[in-house]
Amino acid sequence: MAPTLYTDETPEPIRSSKGLHLITQSTPNGQKVQILLEELKAIYGTEWGTSIINIGTNEQKKDWFLRLNPNGRIPVIIDNDKSFSVMETSAELLYLVEREDKDHHFTFTDPLEKSQLLQWLYFWHGSGAPYQGQVNHFFKYAPAPPDQLQYAQTRFKNETLRVFGVIEIHLSGKYTGEPREYLAGNGSGKYSIADIGTWPWIKGWGWSGAITKEDMEAFPHLLKWIDRIAERPAVKLGTGDAYDASKRPELYVGEKR
Repeated sequence: MAPTLYTDETPEPIRSSKGLHLITQSTPNGQKVQILLEELKAIYGTEWGTSIINIGTNEQKKDWFLRLNPNGRIPVIIDNDKSFSVMETSAELLYLVEREDKDHHFTFTDPLEKSQLLQWLYFWHGSGAPYQGQVNHFFKYAPAPPDQLQYAQTRFKNETLRVFGVIEIHLSGKYTGEPREYLAGNGSGKYSIADIGTWPWIKGWGWSGAITKEDMEAFPHLLKWIDRIAERPAVKLGTGDAYDASKRPELYVGEKR
């Protein structure tokens, strides 16, 4: 689509990449795409290159990156075969399954099941991640006195717990009489990109210190879902050392600190 994806300022490992290339950092958003790529590799032998940046240095705000994603966020998928870059994690998951998942291991062929997948993928993208991200910000990073943060902290924590409750209702089968193992699909569901797009955020519910074990006791089916997905080999790979810049310094591009 774009006349050219790269300039002289683009880091050489990215500029010279072939096929699929991922620019990431192992945050919840980065892990969504990392996990799907590992799942696709396990089934289809999908190959890609990886570059890791440090978003703490604002590398993602430089012109070379904004050419690939004007929103200045990770991750980014580049399809060099088509000279095409993809931003926004839900769009990236959809792009990758369209490109690679020919047997629909992580999607569906039935129109209603496909609709259900999209509903839950978009529900988390639009209603879950923004709230939980604000919890992380206001409890961990916001540069203001605690008394000035109380309203924001309370609002975003409560909204995050509300969203967890929505997923708990769905997984519990409260209104269908049939508990679910996964977010989309008939019966108890099938592991899909709806789960992949949601799990990396929710599994870190305790990271900010705002949400407690006592809070999470209200969501037993959600906790089982977290544990169920965590046991998948590709999930362990997609959240593991392969994407840890301290363990894979050769994948680092741009400013490191």
